[in-house]
Amino acid sequence: MSQQGYVAAPPYSQSQPRTGGFSTSFGPPNSSLHYGHYGDPNSSYAAPQPGPGTTPSSLTSSGHPASFHGPQATPPTQQQMALPPGSQVSPPANNFSGLCAQPSLPTMARQDGIPGSGPPNPNLQQLPGQPPGPGYHPQQVIENDKASRGGQIYATNTRGQVPPLVTTDCVIQDQGHASPRYIRCTTYCFPSSSDMAKQAHIPLAAVIQPFALVPQNETPLYVVNHGETGPIRCNRCKAYMCPFMQFIEGGRRYQCGFCNCVNDVPPFFFQHLDHIGRRVDHYERPELSLGSYEYVATLDYCRNNKPPNPPAYIFMIDVSYRNINSGLVKLICEELKTLLDKLPREEQEESSAIRVGFVTYNKVLHFFNVKSNLAQPQMMVVSDVGEVFVPLLDGFLVNFQESRSVVNNLLDQIPEMFADTNESETIFAPVIQAGMEALKAAECAGKLFIFHSSLPTAEAPGKLRNRDDKKLLNTDKEKTLFQPQVNYYETLARDCVANGCCVNLFLFPNQYVDIASLGLVTMYTGGTLYKYNNFQLNSDSPQFLTDLRKDIEKKTGFDAIMRVRTNTGFRATDFFGAIYMDNTTDVEMAAVDCDKAVTVEFKHDDKLNEDSGALIQCAVLYTSISGQRRLRIHNIGLNCSSQLADVYKTCETDALINFFAKSAFKAILSQPLKTVREILVNQTARMLACYRKNCASPSAVSQLILPDAMKVLPVYMNCLLKSCVLVGRPEIPTDERAYHRQLVMAMGVADTQLFFYPQLLPIHSLDLKSDAVPAAIRCSEKCLSEGGTFILANGLSMFLWLGVSTPPELIQGLFNVPSFAHISTEATLLPDLDNLYSKKVKSIMEHIQSQKPYTMKLMIVKQREQPEMLFRQFLVEDKSIYGGASYVDFLCCVHKEICQLLN
Repeated sequence: MSQQGYVAAPPYSQSQPRTGGFSTSFGPPNSSLHYGHYGDPNSSYAAPQPGPGTTPSSLTSSGHPASFHGPQATPPTQQQMALPPGSQVSPPANNFSGLCAQPSLPTMARQDGIPGSGPPNPNLQQLPGQPPGPGYHPQQVIENDKASRGGQIYATNTRGQVPPLVTTDCVIQDQGHASPRYIRCTTYCFPSSSDMAKQAHIPLAAVIQPFALVPQNETPLYVVNHGETGPIRCNRCKAYMCPFMQFIEGGRRYQCGFCNCVNDVPPFFFQHLDHIGRRVDHYERPELSLGSYEYVATLDYCRNNKPPNPPAYIFMIDVSYRNINSGLVKLICEELKTLLDKLPREEQEESSAIRVGFVTYNKVLHFFNVKSNLAQPQMMVVSDVGEVFVPLLDGFLVNFQESRSVVNNLLDQIPEMFADTNESETIFAPVIQAGMEALKAAECAGKLFIFHSSLPTAEAPGKLRNRDDKKLLNTDKEKTLFQPQVNYYETLARDCVANGCCVNLFLFPNQYVDIASLGLVTMYTGGTLYKYNNFQLNSDSPQFLTDLRKDIEKKTGFDAIMRVRTNTGFRATDFFGAIYMDNTTDVEMAAVDCDKAVTVEFKHDDKLNEDSGALIQCAVLYTSISGQRRLRIHNIGLNCSSQLADVYKTCETDALINFFAKSAFKAILSQPLKTVREILVNQTARMLACYRKNCASPSAVSQLILPDAMKVLPVYMNCLLKSCVLVGRPEIPTDERAYHRQLVMAMGVADTQLFFYPQLLPIHSLDLKSDAVPAAIRCSEKCLSEGGTFILANGLSMFLWLGVSTPPELIQGLFNVPSFAHISTEATLLPDLDNLYSKKVKSIMEHIQSQKPYTMKLMIVKQREQPEMLFRQFLVEDKSIYGGASYVDFLCCVHKEICQLLN
């Protein structure tokens, strides 16, 4: 079966209609592309001019995959690019990244009459504010999907159907397969054999976000309670009752969809079958008709066969000199007084069942007794930090409502108690140890909220030294910078997971704090890491306090174990995420919240049957916030095919990039960065070469053919290669790289999509009469204009960029100042002004923010001023200041690799 994919057009030309795919016509013969400052042909970023006798295959001097360096990662463009026949590309004068040359794409005679006449498909209009570019790009693909599937109901009643993109807003109706909010796959049609999977090189993976938030207009999960009998499971493979089970013999028995074992139906569960062999109560039972639901677990699913206690939250505050002096400790204590009223609770409950406790520390630990019958809180000091013990059990973990006055009294006293401290050294590992021991003694799971600011240098277990050595960059020892400095943290993490102790870490560093070591316990326990560099009370408080509020209110499951089952023919082999694994099958998480996703890779162990498809069941056993033990089940069925074209047709690029990012970020712990980058480039080329060889109709060698579902794969892959984690450059702090690595390992598909390819919105052309948000444009300097104003967001950072010629009325409307020169770039919030433009811009920012787990601090950037360099790192289609290839160059490199593979 042959299918033409997208022919990727040489960039910055507009696509022309053409049989079998897209090619493009070019502008005036001598036009050249500039990669530098606005319209400055002499900029060091200017692309070299074409030279005679060179072809795309001469882009790299060696036969190895190109390797790239670059700034923050961003996602790739969606389109089909073809280098036209006879293209000539010259190698550049300076080889910036050392491995991938920086070609300029050739000019070519015009085809089909008027250059750039009409978009490639009459129904798809060129977006405003887009320079003509190589066919499609991510924003075009995103807008097209919104136009065709946005605002509609997406019913999950068909096996193997590809859902709308993560960026498309729609209503999801569970009709037998899990919502894409819970599970997204790299392809919705698995190859039927392992040989075929090896040939395609497409990773077979699912990104599972088991506690994903569901909008209010969608049905929350039903809870099934079979009383003391508990959930119904297959006797052989232990899969839970689900829509994939087939009832036989008049409904008295059922055949397991996963292992084909025939089981008896328990008498209480028996029901007759209708004329098509389906139970007559099919639609009345969530476990028979829905893809996702919950079971109430029985005592044999609980530790020591005892019902669990509700979880507890322990707040642990670093009261060393700097934190007291900066006002941070006072800020935390003031905020907790209001926050503790917002502890999560079950919807039917009036108050939260979560108990709270308080610890402060510097070189020693201070525990507080806040029992409700005390007139004053009592402090107990633990100075033996080598063997930490909990000095009190009764009165440490309390119900906030009952102990409110004592707790508030304590929070008022803490800043005064340590006001005269001159202690600058801190401990860290014993703090976690103490929190874990307290939860263990109380026989409950819970979360530690640790507020910490410096490298723990005090004499204690887990003591660290500054090992931030720039000389290790780009050597075989660079990987050690991402590994914990001492073994103590691995052991501590394992103990925390075993005791259901999740560690949330709020870091306020002024210098290196060794995030690779400190953050390890956070990552293994399913916690979240927040970082506020050089924290300033007035400018950074809103960001920190919003993060803290959101985290305390998050929907969370505690003391969780996840198991992924499949039908015969394939199995789960690798797991990536904020998880710990003691064996090859059980994913352990001290806690799992709505933002955490686990990416699971599958491999064949036999042939898959096209009739039965590939079935996946994810079961998460956890304790709810009220202390109930539950099982959350998600089921999804995928198709199988012996035709490669079917596999390529149902790929989802956003999920692929999530998988590639996590597998690469895991690999850097054991392999040199250069090797990891080469593997990514090579795998991209192999996927596309296989498609071209086996699925696309014949075409000139000079054309780069991309499958329709992978139009944006090269753009996104280039963004991943340019992410700070994969770029060893002395300008990028090691802690920053370790921090980004940890965040991405826990991200779901929507978060990695925005992180690697930021959203760039033109807001100077807002239609104030409409509720519509302007369409995003591509992340390239060529899309900016001197008279324009743009918002850029990637989930961690948000920028408001203003061109030097921004109209005064627009500046007045946003900042209440008369001109560009009067705008202060110190502010991290826009002023509250009573005009339509200001309100609309603020509501757009709030909307972008509302969908992301981290609070993005706003940076105001004026064109041609110093901070603009930071902003430019996020223009991911351009060449990076750290040497990463531009999107155009990356396409040429990938094309060369494909040509070599096909030869």
